Amino acid sequence: MFRSCPQKWALQYKEGHKRQSPSIHTVFGTAFHEVVQHYLDIMYEKSGAAADRENIEELLEEKLREEYLIQYKKNKNQHFSSSEEIREFYNDGVQILRYFKKHKGKYFSKKGWFLVGCEVPISITPNNAYKNVIYNGFLDVVLYHEPTDTFQIIDIKTSTKGWNSYAKKDEEKHFQLVLYKKFFAEQFGLAEKSIDIEFLIVRRKVYEGGEYPQKRIQTFSPASGKNKTNKATRILNEFINEAFDYTGYKETLHIPQPSKWNCHFCAFKEDDELCNVLGKNS
Repeated sequence: MFRSCPQKWALQYKEGHKRQSPSIHTVFGTAFHEVVQHYLDIMYEKSGAAADRENIEELLEEKLREEYLIQYKKNKNQHFSSSEEIREFYNDGVQILRYFKKHKGKYFSKKGWFLVGCEVPISITPNNAYKNVIYNGFLDVVLYHEPTDTFQIIDIKTSTKGWNSYAKKDEEKHFQLVLYKKFFAEQFGLAEKSIDIEFLIVRRKVYEGGEYPQKRIQTFSPASGKNKTNKATRILNEFINEAFDYTGYKETLHIPQPSKWNCHFCAFKEDDELCNVLGKNS
């Protein structure tokens, strides 16, 4: 957010005008994560057969209801989806889960692999010059491969139609996992070269009429070598230097960066008192 429009970030976080728009997409993403993580917990603690006996389709429905209720209350008891839309997302999720159970061996192996955990927390000072700034994160899935003494960090992404080549080239997406890898290594005293990173992308909609049917699950491992890590670290430090001082938020004016893309999706586009950028609504 800061890189796309510093003023939007300042309004949202520094000045406390938090504007969150709940959607069925975020509800589904949270619920689906919890179901898959539950399945993996059973699979690695017990067995794949035991995991398959779990009624994860029913669990998905339960988690969707729970998460929707949470977001509904945060949205001042205003509905933001319909029963038809929720049912559509649930049915899509069922299809993904069935595919996942059938093909789980392609994505998660137990041969020498152990589950370190799901939602593994990271809490670290990314820049020692700013002890008051803490980087907090939660890693979706972390695995350990005993034969090679290596780790794998997996981030689950829910998507409507999957990632195209443009999405896979988006460094903004890469930096999340690149920094997870860097800080996971620092927090637990590991060598970065012993850690691999991967996006597990699940798609709700697939085109089944082609010669080669689409898979419900994609995997993508972005580059995470020294150059990429240095770039991600530099950009993070630029943000810290521009946004914070040694006591808290820096008292400085953050310049807006209006554009058709930035302003169209901005929660402040209709609020002239907070953002009066000329032409923002055009």
